[in-house]
Amino acid sequence: MKIFRTEQIRQIDSDTMRYEPIASIDLMERAARTLTDAILQRFGGEGNFFAIFAGPGNNGGDALAIARMLEEAGEKGEVWLLDPKGRLSPDCAENLERLRRCATPINILGNEFTAPTLPENSIIVDGIFGSGLNKPAEGIFARAIRFINSCSATRVAIDIPSGLHGESNGSFDTDNIVRAHTTLTLQFPKLSFLMPANDQFTGEWHILDIGLNSRAIEEQKSNLFYTERAEIAAMLSARRKFSHKGDYGHALLVAGSRGMAGAAVLSARATLRSGVGLLSVATPQCNNTILQTAVPEAMTLPDGGESHLCTPPNIERYTAVAVGPGLGTAAATEKALLQLINDNREPMVLDADALNIIAKNPEALEQLPAGSIITPHPGEFARLAGGVKSREEQLAAATELAQKCNICIILKGAYTAVCSPDGNIFFNSTGNPGMATAGSGDTLTGIVLALLARGYDSTSAARIAVYIHGLAGDIAAERNGHTALTAGDIVDALTSAWKIMEV
Repeated sequence: MKIFRTEQIRQIDSDTMRYEPIASIDLMERAARTLTDAILQRFGGEGNFFAIFAGPGNNGGDALAIARMLEEAGEKGEVWLLDPKGRLSPDCAENLERLRRCATPINILGNEFTAPTLPENSIIVDGIFGSGLNKPAEGIFARAIRFINSCSATRVAIDIPSGLHGESNGSFDTDNIVRAHTTLTLQFPKLSFLMPANDQFTGEWHILDIGLNSRAIEEQKSNLFYTERAEIAAMLSARRKFSHKGDYGHALLVAGSRGMAGAAVLSARATLRSGVGLLSVATPQCNNTILQTAVPEAMTLPDGGESHLCTPPNIERYTAVAVGPGLGTAAATEKALLQLINDNREPMVLDADALNIIAKNPEALEQLPAGSIITPHPGEFARLAGGVKSREEQLAAATELAQKCNICIILKGAYTAVCSPDGNIFFNSTGNPGMATAGSGDTLTGIVLALLARGYDSTSAARIAVYIHGLAGDIAAERNGHTALTAGDIVDALTSAWKIMEV
């Protein structure tokens, strides 16, 4: 699914009206019906009181139409329409006239806002501003937003929490942004929803399809995408009836050091659970017995070093190589990794300590084989990219770095972003907070390695791996909850995740 900037969404709305054709008031009615159905599904029929706050623009028009439809469904509510300039958008004005023919009380407010007393069973519907807001909320709007946030009622934002911009919000006063518990967004997620700083405003958000014209959507170009299950399922190749293990690649995992055998085990298990034909693990002597016991399906290549990797393995016989989980950063290991990068001409996967070593040797980034995949968490990426902090800065830096070095970068975290060498960014839709646990990244490395070994191109391997990793995490969370979830649970859930995708 494409992610669009707010000006593009306005153009898609306009083109939808032109291509179908459909009048703007009828398109608003369609959106309001979809929003009302979603609200009723979650909160209807329970005797709730709907306190609806509307602004003077088209988002306010949606809110007024919702108020009418809620009354038609037998729900009780009241409307507060904020109109300090006495100037409503045409569609908002039309929906006000339609609502006036109903019994729902309407309060039209100018420059003064007096906080109403809401019943205890209130559901606040926020329709003050839409995604087109281009300046911070102020005046009566800011006062209304602060009141909404002060209420103990459940807060539902339509399309976007009022006061939040669709893209960058760095200069906005966070006190003047609605802190929604639920956001019902129209057709597409907004880029701002995917930034960590804005989770406090969006709450749990859901995409509602309002039937915008497919041609209008196709004509708008974007380098931003939100990955969903159907896209991943279409990318997967079926296993052939007469195939054998050699058809699915021979992967080499370079991992482990003294005290860090677990990282190698988790990564190896994830590799094998992701369809690779053969797996060999290059690891120091101290971890050989552990790996052969914990992962009997894998072959091992014991390194000459007792406690850490000292020699770059011969990689000629392998279809893909991953380096990093539990590797350590000893001087001999650093030298071996840099030599491995210099010797290799095929795409490889680098994670964890491999990235920490590269951060100390930045020239190695540009020596990585084309199509390589790196999987940094925020701290590791900050070391690679020179201290970038915000998610927006990380995405910009990762996009530039991916293009410059012709590599794929997986920026881990909520809505993990895959930054491809062609400048596209793919945000992931699976995963949960329970996956913020030791070893979770090692399992992801194993999945990426398996897919690369099986012959997927780098961007596809990264996108599929991130999605499957998150899906396995979601399955594990359903079984064990977020607090108790471990990386081993994610590996165990890979069987169910792949089975779901094979249907």
